[in-house]
Amino acid sequence: MSEVLKNAQTQIRIAVDKLGLSEDVYELLKEPQRVFEVSIPVKMDDGSIKIFKGYRSQHNDAVGPYKGGIRLHPNVDLDEVKALSIWMTFKCGIVGIPYGGGKGGITVDPSELSQGELERLSRGYIQKIHKYLGDRIDIPAPDVGSNAQVMSWMVDEFEKIKGHQEPGVITGKPIPLGGSLGRTEATGLGVVEIAKSYLKKINKDPNEATAAVQGFGNVGSFTCRFLEIAKIKVVSIAGHHKGEQFAIYKEDGIDIQALMEFRKTNKNLKEFEGIEVIDMDKFWGLNVDL
Repeated sequence: MSEVLKNAQTQIRIAVDKLGLSEDVYELLKEPQRVFEVSIPVKMDDGSIKIFKGYRSQHNDAVGPYKGGIRLHPNVDLDEVKALSIWMTFKCGIVGIPYGGGKGGITVDPSELSQGELERLSRGYIQKIHKYLGDRIDIPAPDVGSNAQVMSWMVDEFEKIKGHQEPGVITGKPIPLGGSLGRTEATGLGVVEIAKSYLKKINKDPNEATAAVQGFGNVGSFTCRFLEIAKIKVVSIAGHHKGEQFAIYKEDGIDIQALMEFRKTNKNLKEFEGIEVIDMDKFWGLNVDL
């Protein structure tokens, strides 16, 4: 069992003990109700066939359909997906919305795929698990490495298989396909609202605060952008390119809007002008407020 799943189960144990609940509750919640591991054959652009591993974990549906994103990342494995589905159950419960916890993933680096290969992989994932999805069963969404375009392929494949429209089966779709305004920015904005609340709690002026952010995908980039808008200086951002992990650093703050424009044409953050490249040990050791 991986550390991430152990951590999730430990958190359940702590909560059960603090609330004085029976051992039965822990036993019911420590593992998902159902998990899937599928092999997805994809025809690559060179004509070869490559097999990708896909996962879906359905943790608990006591209060409503399973809900949770589909992660596309080379480190995705079954234990990670199980742990993330556990946390989705509690995230939904904490904010009081009628969904249970679900999570999916594919072990892949999407940056190494062409647009056509990524589309075939996205559709192949749905072909393998469509029987267990539905707007009253399990509702996927974007996560690390996936986006509105991936969701549009997935919902299109689902509806093609089912023979009828069911746009509610997947959230995070493009606006013309029934997506929600503000969905793309929402998670990053939420991170920054929490950050601002924390700074207020410790009596720290945002104009004097510094931050380091892990990742510059959808969540990370909008987190950085809203931090910049809040006058919180982002001095470092961790990223990866072709399997290499690193961070970029600028003592007087990274121009986030410029970096977002840069990333539209160049995914390698190391090539952004005016920054210093540092290793991950130095990144984690930075003296920042956030």
